[in-house]
Amino acid sequence: MPTFTYTARNRAGARVRSTIVADNRDQAAMRLSAQGLTPEKLVETKTHSAMKIARLNRRVKSHHLLVFTRQLSTIVSSGLPLMQGLDILAEQAEDPNFAKIIAAISEEVESGETFSDSLRKFTRAFPELYVSMVRAGEAGGDLDGVLEQLANYLEASEELRRRIRSAMTYPVVAFSMIIMIAAGLIIFVVPQFAGIFEQMGGKLPRPTQILIDISHALRTWQAWAVLIGGAGGLTMFLRVYGKTPSGKYTLDSLKLRVPIFGMLGRKVAISRVTRTLSTLTRSGVAILQAMEIVERTAGNEVYAKAIREAEESVRSGETLAEPLVRAQVFPAMVTRMIAVGEKTGALETMLAKIADFYDSEVRATVDALTSLIEPLLIGLMGVVVGFIVLALFMPIFTMTQLVQ
Repeated sequence: MPTFTYTARNRAGARVRSTIVADNRDQAAMRLSAQGLTPEKLVETKTHSAMKIARLNRRVKSHHLLVFTRQLSTIVSSGLPLMQGLDILAEQAEDPNFAKIIAAISEEVESGETFSDSLRKFTRAFPELYVSMVRAGEAGGDLDGVLEQLANYLEASEELRRRIRSAMTYPVVAFSMIIMIAAGLIIFVVPQFAGIFEQMGGKLPRPTQILIDISHALRTWQAWAVLIGGAGGLTMFLRVYGKTPSGKYTLDSLKLRVPIFGMLGRKVAISRVTRTLSTLTRSGVAILQAMEIVERTAGNEVYAKAIREAEESVRSGETLAEPLVRAQVFPAMVTRMIAVGEKTGALETMLAKIADFYDSEVRATVDALTSLIEPLLIGLMGVVVGFIVLALFMPIFTMTQLVQ
């Protein structure tokens, strides 16, 4: 329990300073009043436990959180007490810091805190969606069912991330190799030919001269300073600009307009929004609170803005589908299915079906993208290396003709 430091006056009017232990601030004030004290100042002290929580409050890998949720769901559904299950999971957790977090949560629950309140203290390890669903499960007496829904949600999200990561790994590695090969040829091979061309004399072909000029530029520290400084400056500008509301919205909007990848980003955002909203409403979270959480976890400011405006409309009495239609960022199929779900009382089911559909669309797009990128990158490598080789051999062909 937290400890509060208070300054109060007793019945005689004398000022008293001391500490009191209570579940919360209101209970501490009630206890002081029962003792005949009128509190003037009541402040929660940062105890050793609070400092320990602040020290342990770090991010947890999504895989570890998924395993913890799945195992805890199995333990709770089997009838074992929650604290016993937390102790078991703390012993077998792979991440040492996560093991300490689970042990600290077990201590909080043992001291009288609810499971959801204990999770809320570790905001970096357990997202708001997680805590809200656990609170709804505790209120409805269906904690094991909510944990199972959470595990399913985390599994779907992890699978989506894994597919996108695997799709992006190959093009990044391949493009980096193209840059390295081209840079190696230009910096180390072209100068050798440049010396031969100078001895030959005469005017060099335009592609050869351009290649030699690039080689000379890249062999100076000024050029590298400009390249590195420009890249660093652009990165810093995008980071600072991306933290502003208008900048974040502009950059996220541009991401959705990128050919091929923009379409993939739209499908990922729609899948995440509908999956999160379906999971929250199915677990018993109120629709307005669920929309607030969805807005913060949308992953794209364009869709977050659409959800934020829809939340205001729902609060004023509109249906969910109407403002989503006006936002013009959701396909007609999505908004119509949501409208049907609202009319039939099966909104969470419709949202889950939409999420399943877009998950399959993301998988198909990622597979198609992977098969398309490989020949494109091979072609790009052929063009770059071919241009360098052709530019180097054009003067040799000219010299051969002169000799003949």
